[in-house]
Amino acid sequence: MLVRFLVFIGSATALLLGMVAPWTKTPAIVSLSFGLAALGVGVLMRAGQISFGHALYACISGYAVAFLARAWPELDALALIIGGTSASLCVGAVVGLFVVRYRGIFFGMLNLAVCMVLYSLIGKLYTWTGGTDGLRIVRPHLAGVEFDRNEFETALLVLSLLLSIGLGWLVQRYFRSASGEAMAGIKTNETRLEYLGLSPRRILWQGYMLSVALVGLSGALFALIQGLVTPDMGSWLRSGEYVFIIILGGAGHAFGAFLGATVFEIVKLYAGAYMTGIWQMLLGSTLILVILAAPDGIVGLMSRRKATSTPPTTKEARWNRWFARKG
Repeated sequence: MLVRFLVFIGSATALLLGMVAPWTKTPAIVSLSFGLAALGVGVLMRAGQISFGHALYACISGYAVAFLARAWPELDALALIIGGTSASLCVGAVVGLFVVRYRGIFFGMLNLAVCMVLYSLIGKLYTWTGGTDGLRIVRPHLAGVEFDRNEFETALLVLSLLLSIGLGWLVQRYFRSASGEAMAGIKTNETRLEYLGLSPRRILWQGYMLSVALVGLSGALFALIQGLVTPDMGSWLRSGEYVFIIILGGAGHAFGAFLGATVFEIVKLYAGAYMTGIWQMLLGSTLILVILAAPDGIVGLMSRRKATSTPPTTKEARWNRWFARKG
């Protein structure tokens, strides 16, 4: 109930601020896109695996959107989002077959290695990718309607909110499903899954594909709101930001990714404006404080406070309250 209330308040606040202060729409969409990417990383953390190279799929999706928009200028933004996400899924299906064989630091570093190979190629292949200058994306139609910049940002914000709420709910359902519990089993006791006749590699590959889809969707949204794609979308620093966000918000609940992304974007925005020289230090200090105060992230801290503030509802507790009233 608390999460639903926070989601409602957050969505209403984002829309209201977008109408009152139009400049807030871009940071809001970027925050939602980062939240989707962090949620993808959080899916893998469910299995105890951390990827330091998942920005690879946001970058692939972003460049796929740029290539499609240049080749077919009449394509709708929805088609571009689907095309970009599909491109990242195709690459992720192949890469995932190899990386799911490994665990721990080897899993994380192998993802990082693949990511950095693509990052280097994009910077070198100037003829196709524009090198470090990147590629510009002309603002497309959205749902068959041609918008000006302000209207396009509003429509994209609404679309991002709907996608974030819907996918967040689906991922949370996935966490509670048999497949999600099997993913958690990889973290706790992988051998037991094999005794049950389940394939840990197959389970992890399925989770990996879900993770890739979320990060790919994030890259497509980010490319559309920025109107520009650059190799920095696939840098290891961007992958680190995704990990930072999910640790900050908490991987125990899907809402944690979006809460962490919101805090991250707010701190980054205002620290960059008023503390230009030390904004990285402020972000790092924020993460350290959260880890010390709430190892399970902001969502974990909220859950613990709710648990301590909620009175017991067991049969014994009800009898104790009844006797207390009678006494």
